[in-house]
Amino acid sequence: MSALTYWCELAWLHPGEAVAGVLVGVEGGRFAEVRPGVTAPPPGTVRLAGLTLPGLADAHSHAFMRVLRGRAQTGVADFAGWRDRLYALAGRLDPDTYLQLARAVFAEMAMAGVTCVGEFHYLHHGPGGRRYDDPNVMGHALVEAARDAGVRLTLLDACYLTAGIGAPLEDTQLRFGDGDAHRWAERVDDLAGEYLKCEDVVIGAAVHSVRACPPEQMPVVAELAHRRAVPLHVQVSERATENAHCVETYCATPVRVLYEHGILGPRTTAVHATHLADADVALLGGSATHVCVCPTTEWDLGDGVGPARRLLEAGSPITMGSDSNAVIDLLAEARALELGERLACGRRGHWPAAELLAAVTMVGQASLGHPDAGFIVPGARADLVSVRLDSVRTAGARPAVAGDMMIFGATAADVHSVVSGGRRVVVEGGHVLGDVGALLAAAIAAVDG
Repeated sequence: MSALTYWCELAWLHPGEAVAGVLVGVEGGRFAEVRPGVTAPPPGTVRLAGLTLPGLADAHSHAFMRVLRGRAQTGVADFAGWRDRLYALAGRLDPDTYLQLARAVFAEMAMAGVTCVGEFHYLHHGPGGRRYDDPNVMGHALVEAARDAGVRLTLLDACYLTAGIGAPLEDTQLRFGDGDAHRWAERVDDLAGEYLKCEDVVIGAAVHSVRACPPEQMPVVAELAHRRAVPLHVQVSERATENAHCVETYCATPVRVLYEHGILGPRTTAVHATHLADADVALLGGSATHVCVCPTTEWDLGDGVGPARRLLEAGSPITMGSDSNAVIDLLAEARALELGERLACGRRGHWPAAELLAAVTMVGQASLGHPDAGFIVPGARADLVSVRLDSVRTAGARPAVAGDMMIFGATAADVHSVVSGGRRVVVEGGHVLGDVGALLAAAIAAVDG
């Protein structure tokens, strides 16, 4: 057998159970064969120990914010102080340093089992808002970085036009804006045209937020997403102050504004959705809008715990993201969702492990434009993430509780092998690019203020 045949000690097969002895064949970046009941690895196969999951999807990331890890704690008492440091960092990046940084960050994600990332991208232009000779050079840098790291990229190009409701962009924020949504759409159409036949890149669309994209501009973003049949993401109700400003100006919550301007729907993902009224939950669920929660960032920024369980029950599929990349560990995000709800209401058992694993695999992949990923079945994209069951965190796991061990015991450090689109990018815990820690240190040093 070829080296593109893998034998999984345990594999997480749809609809969510750990099956022993699964032989998986890969051809052309997709699963050609999935055969359970193979008790030992045949000669020539690659043995994958522990539990092998489908590829994880990080549905909401800002790669450049990884620099702030450990640098935005001391002396930063509120969100405004954190945001000031964020803008200062954004002001120092250029296409070369962004490529170097994003490559290392996406490699860190791959080592954590991520095979597809939704990069929420708004750092478009040069200082003062000056367009580069290629207006999409920063987007191209992200594509190149993801390819080097072996991670599929959904580039969620964000329309970012105002500093707040009714406030013009200034200083570093001028780098984010295109003037109006029509100019934004022209640039994004040009970018998307360069990747039309690429299976590893999706150029999606994003409304940054109600505060950064005036409602009258939103239909242009929605039209582009619908015309191209690509994902449409939007950050919404992350903080209570956002809701208050929106209601004061528009006499409607952010979710209601998005609903009235054609943003919500099955192809849309509402990110954060932390501070919601009952009517907001009904609008999101009734429109089958995905909701992406980012618990570790929401904890880090003190944003609060959203009503994720109620959203799921109302009809919104739930996904997860690393957001600010203060932590890159989708298993930790999943665990945090359950534990956060326990703290909020004093009761356990909100999320079965199978639902949380679905959120970080097949549901997340679908929200990023890859409904053919997140499953270990013939014809699906060949993504395999193998997690040790013999580390100090996972020792003692039995097949019957392997899924629970992933959520409540394992961490990104337990990922030892990653196959992404048929390409093996993590082997024995190390990335094929080499020392990712050194890559991160060099990239961060290049932009560290």
